[in-house]
Amino acid sequence: ETTMWEIPALAIINELRSRAVLKDLGKFELQILYARAMTRVWEKIEAIKALGPVNVADFGTRRRHGYLWQDWCVQALMEGLGETFLGTSNCLIAMQREVEATGTNAHELPMVYSALARTDAELLRAPYQVLADWQEDYEGNLRIMLPDTYGTTGFLAHAPDWLTAWTGIRIDSKDPIEGGEEVIAWWKSRGQDPREKLAIFSDGLDVDEVARIHARFTGRMRLGFGWGTLLTNDFRGLAPNGALDPISIVCKVISANGLPAVKLSDNPTKAMGPPAEIERYRRLFEVGHQVARPAMV
Repeated sequence: ETTMWEIPALAIINELRSRAVLKDLGKFELQILYARAMTRVWEKIEAIKALGPVNVADFGTRRRHGYLWQDWCVQALMEGLGETFLGTSNCLIAMQREVEATGTNAHELPMVYSALARTDAELLRAPYQVLADWQEDYEGNLRIMLPDTYGTTGFLAHAPDWLTAWTGIRIDSKDPIEGGEEVIAWWKSRGQDPREKLAIFSDGLDVDEVARIHARFTGRMRLGFGWGTLLTNDFRGLAPNGALDPISIVCKVISANGLPAVKLSDNPTKAMGPPAEIERYRRLFEVGHQVARPAMV
């Protein structure tokens, strides 16, 4: 019932790219490269720690520099952040390092449910049906909704009341400040106390963005940060001609049972699918004006 290909495919492609560059470097070049990369990661961890208690998880499996490098980054987070390191999305590393395996469901599920919908009404129900089915199997910290597949604003406006009982929400493709304020207002409008809810931010995060979000929302809701590409693959400027700089790469469903799949997101630069279907989904899900943001990943 699941494709299983996105995560291994992207991890393999990224690591093959890294190896292709590394094979041309000498012994001392490699040592200096990794010394600089390690220093960069550790300085970031120290900067995050200086903000106060900040809950961080490793979400960097798909776009990592390589498996061994991700494992080192997890160990650095364990050492540097201690109890505020929430765990890793890599189940093997989680098992080996005895930390929590953590993450959320992904855009793939509503994309497939929606592609298989036979009517417009069924299509509009699809994102919520995913979560209804999800909660049959998962609870607690795995009940984190990802609302932006077809636009967060519309998703929240039509969300059934039972979703307000979920542990929290993942704010991915929307501007994090705008998205955070929106979900706080939504929880309040549904009679919930946002201070008891968890918001996980995950879109292209680095230290400056973590600091900005932390300053804005600390004390207003529980915060978590899914740190991905710029944790496990920040080799920017460390190899000649930017050869190891992270690249923007995704792997998404394109069809189900021969029917086209669509992803809109809160950032129009991330929309995927046949143009006619994108417009149909935008109309049905009442997606209004969206502000384009640079999509690093």
